[in-house]
Amino acid sequence: QAQFVPSGGGLVQPGGSLRLSCATSGFTFSTYNMAWVRMPPERDPEMVAAITTSGESTWYADFVKGRFTITRDNAENMLYLQLNNLQAEDTAVYVCNAVHWGVAGPTGRHVFPWGRGTQVAVSA
Repeated sequence: QAQFVPSGGGLVQPGGSLRLSCATSGFTFSTYNMAWVRMPPERDPEMVAAITTSGESTWYADFVKGRFTITRDNAENMLYLQLNNLQAEDTAVYVCNAVHWGVAGPTGRHVFPWGRGTQVAVSA
């Protein structure tokens, strides 16, 4: 079964940076579009960024454009998210999963059951 092991979260000050990693196993990583989703406290889950199988196309939520970068390493079955210029509203648990991709981009529908996440906290 698909497994996701995110890491790299932590406590940073506003304006700081983090690099999240997601180690995956149990499925053929290179054949799935992938995404990072965050679960802020007391708010609905938000898809943050997504990437196609080859990495050729990426999608970002408006609220992270220009600050976050999603990448993948198909040889290592790894998904990454570089977070720059972090703000308090970026505080959330970040999780990764495979996602369905439509004509206009990721549909938001995840493929596998959710795994655990990594906590990002932004505070002065």
